[in-house]
Amino acid sequence: MVKIIYDKNAKTVATRVAYGNALADLGDKYNFFVLDADLSGSTQTAIFGKKFPDRFINCGIAESNMISVAAGIAASGVPAFASSFAMFACGRAYEQIRNSVAYPELNVKICASHAGVTVGEDGATHQFNEDIAIMRSMPQMTVVNPADATEAYAAVEAILNHYGPVYMRLGRFAVPVVFEKESYKFELGKGVVLADGSDVVIFATGIMNAAALDAREMLKAEGIDAAVVNIHTIKPIDKEIIIKYAEKTRRIVTAEEHSVIGGLGSAVADVTSEYCPTRMARVGIEDVFGTSGKAAELLDYYNLNAKGIVNKVKSLF
Repeated sequence: MVKIIYDKNAKTVATRVAYGNALADLGDKYNFFVLDADLSGSTQTAIFGKKFPDRFINCGIAESNMISVAAGIAASGVPAFASSFAMFACGRAYEQIRNSVAYPELNVKICASHAGVTVGEDGATHQFNEDIAIMRSMPQMTVVNPADATEAYAAVEAILNHYGPVYMRLGRFAVPVVFEKESYKFELGKGVVLADGSDVVIFATGIMNAAALDAREMLKAEGIDAAVVNIHTIKPIDKEIIIKYAEKTRRIVTAEEHSVIGGLGSAVADVTSEYCPTRMARVGIEDVFGTSGKAAELLDYYNLNAKGIVNKVKSLF
């Protein structure tokens, strides 16, 4: 049984930090390479590079080349992790990911940090809110978006043991820890029920899980019983859990630090429209680019918070 340890005063850890620590710890157990595009301090791959310099390659500010090198390593039979900021890892290197990694179905794990508006002051050019939509549409690509540091750490080993291309989204911003590390087991493609409920279900991904749990408490005070389900794997998505809660509650709200176009909301709507049409509202970035500001302030500016979720839930009643 997964133990939820989240509270509003819980410690905060960035998922990118958990990623770096996981790589370094797993390097003793598995043979794999790690590549970076001259941002290893930010992506935290430097931790692995210091411990295993013979299996670490700094490709410089040349993300497309980095993906091609990772593909070559994977083609030789050794898994490769490739990291940079999301904007560059999957934005700039899209063609190489599509044609050199996904098409031949090579064992490359693209783990991109600094995704979403929580990049903060770097502004619109670096706030990549379209990455899940882009990677989700790519054939043979698995897409993962961890909720917290515990889940991110566990996900690294899970995607390493999964053969094939994977895109994993990581953040710059330190976020609350939701799961107890000792009891947590990551399963690709399986949603995690954080709280049961009968009136509405909130499907959340990434850092929006903490906000969803806060929203649940706010709704409870108003007599609304909300279920909260963490969808950490956007593709393949857990159809079974979506259908179960859609049929149970007949109301759905999705919450993501991503565009409302093509992300979790769209993925959930794909399932419900085919199997169980359900009233639905989405919390996410509307059809706009980001703007510069402090990460916490931007989450409030774009209504990516508990209040934003509560308002969407109420719109369904």
